[in-house]
Amino acid sequence: MNSSVAVSYEPVSPRVTLDTIRLSSVSKIYGSGQNSVAALKELSLRLAKGSFTAVMGPSGSGKSTFLHCAAGLDRPTSGSIHLGELDLGKLSEDALSRLRRERIGFVFQSFNLVPSLTAAQNITLPLRLAKQKPNKAWLDEVTKRVGLADRIGHKPGELSGGQQQRVAIARALVAQPEVIFADEPTGALDTRTGKDILSLLREAVDSLDQTVVMVTHDPIAASYADTVVFLADGQIEDTMANPSSERVAERMTHLGD
Repeated sequence: MNSSVAVSYEPVSPRVTLDTIRLSSVSKIYGSGQNSVAALKELSLRLAKGSFTAVMGPSGSGKSTFLHCAAGLDRPTSGSIHLGELDLGKLSEDALSRLRRERIGFVFQSFNLVPSLTAAQNITLPLRLAKQKPNKAWLDEVTKRVGLADRIGHKPGELSGGQQQRVAIARALVAQPEVIFADEPTGALDTRTGKDILSLLREAVDSLDQTVVMVTHDPIAASYADTVVFLADGQIEDTMANPSSERVAERMTHLGD
């Protein structure tokens, strides 16, 4: 890794215990006038610490916009979003960037690994950008939990798709974020590998008290969550506790009816 990379660092705020992620009357409108499109409409939702929530809905329902706004990647047109007691709407762009680096983890379908870095370097990259020294004991624990202990020196091109996604999950976990946002994390994986990845996310919730919010189109993936939130036309149409893949699939066929 190039140790000459210099990134200014300043804590966003004192770290606080995350009780919930709270979205209050959040709307997101693209365009203006007759060409405007409301991706989210007065959406309100509370997500508890240590919970696993799946967000589902048909194409155009607002799933991706929800994730981008909740994770501080995009700003809502109106309404408020809180991470713990922190109001994201009051943060500057620089502060939002630091927040995402310090307190939020991301797992994407495309892995988003740096090809020239080893698995270990990819995992610790957000910490190094924040000028934080990785905790070796925790790094070892994370890599062991995700099954990468013997692949830590390999570069992404030397790893399978499932192993690359494990690197991405370890990268999200190593900074001990308050919440992990996962966007179709199994979409590029075969069924067996996808189940392994979902089991890792489930374990992060059960064993590490992690909070996970996952956008997915897959009823099987959603069945690993504690709760499924169904979106339709930018609004919450329903929620389901203790989901099964069969119940989720059935509910999806009637969304928007």
